[in-house]
Amino acid sequence: MTTVVARAAPARSSPSEGDPVRPRRLLRLEWDAIAGVVAAVLAIVLELLHVADPSILVTIIVAMLGLVLVRDLRREAREDRVADGVGRLEADVHALRSALVPPDALLIGPGRLRGESERFASQARGEVTYFNVCLLMFRPQSLFDRLLRPAVENEAVTSVQFVLDEGERDNWARHVAPKVAACMGAAKVREPRWCTLHESVSFILADTGTEGMPEALLSFWGEPFMSRAVELQVPRYIFRVQRHSELIARLSELERQYRMRPSS
Repeated sequence: MTTVVARAAPARSSPSEGDPVRPRRLLRLEWDAIAGVVAAVLAIVLELLHVADPSILVTIIVAMLGLVLVRDLRREAREDRVADGVGRLEADVHALRSALVPPDALLIGPGRLRGESERFASQARGEVTYFNVCLLMFRPQSLFDRLLRPAVENEAVTSVQFVLDEGERDNWARHVAPKVAACMGAAKVREPRWCTLHESVSFILADTGTEGMPEALLSFWGEPFMSRAVELQVPRYIFRVQRHSELIARLSELERQYRMRPSS
C-alpha cells in the first residue's frame, strides 16, 4: 500500500504583514500637504454648515500657511544639500579627467598591424607623406593592396608624397610605380623626393578623421620594429602617434627639412 504524503502549501503572507515597503512609502508622503488639504476641506464644510466662527476659519488658514512655509523651508534645505553634493561630484569628475592624461603614442603589434594601416589609410585626408619607408614591403601584391592602395584610392586624399633614400630608386621603378599606375587615383601620387637619408626613423604622416588633425604611424629600421626576410624589411611593430602629441610637430619638421633640400 502506497502512502501519499500531502505537503501543505506555504502560507502566503498578507500585504500588511512584514512588508517593509509600506512604512517607507508612508514616510515619503507629504504629510504637511495632506494636513493642509484636510484642514481646507474641513474649513469649507464648517463654513457651509455655518457651524464654525469666522475667527476659527482664519486660524485654520493661518495654520495652513504655516504648514506651507515649513514645507518650503524643509524642501529648500534638501535642495541645498543636493546642490552641494552635485557640486562636489562635478569637482571630483573634473579632477579625475585631469588626472587621465591620454598617451602620446600607442604601440601596435603584429596582430593589429595591417588593420591599423588600413584604418589610417581610409581615414586620411589631404596629403599623405611616406617618409623613409622600405619599398620592398610593397613588392608582394597582397601587401601593396593592404598597405598602399587604400591611401591612393581614398577620395579624401589629394596627394601622396614619398620622401625616399636614393637607394630606393630601383625598388620604386620595379615594385611600386607599376602597381600605383594600375590604381584609381594614380595621378595623385607625386614623383618621390629623392635624397640621402641618414635617419633610422620611418613614418606615414597625414591628417585624419573629420576634424583633419594630423596623426602618424611611426616605425624604425631594424629589429625589433622591422623583420628581416630575404632583403625585405616589413614593419613588425609601429607606434600610432596621436594628434595631441608634440612628436607630430617634430616629424613634420623632419619631413620638411628633407623635402626642401636640393634633389640629388
